[in-house]
Amino acid sequence: MLCAYEVDAEPVFDATNKIERRLLGVQMSDLECPDWEAQMLAGALPASQELANRLISSGFVGMLVRSFAAGACGNELNLVMWQWGDKLPARVRLIDDEGRLSRRQGA
Repeated sequence: MLCAYEVDAEPVFDATNKIERRLLGVQMSDLECPDWEAQMLAGALPASQELANRLISSGFVGMLVRSFAAGACGNELNLVMWQWGDKLPARVRLIDDEGRLSRRQGA
């Protein structure tokens, strides 16, 4: 099932922007990190998680980044949010105009 969300969040780091990456010293290897899961299972902190920690410390609520999933094209994007809720600065609201996702089981 596909869901739509309304997102009102800032600041969001735009990892698709070369200038923003350069200003914060973000390398593509910080983003790609193909073996992040194996690193975490081995007790190491992957570069992608180190980057997330650095961005959180700098006040960013999320990051816009291209998808590195297998088969994804370079123009497919993910919005990664670290904390969100129903209030600013990181408000995320499910758009469910028909109430299909809000109904309780058996209702």
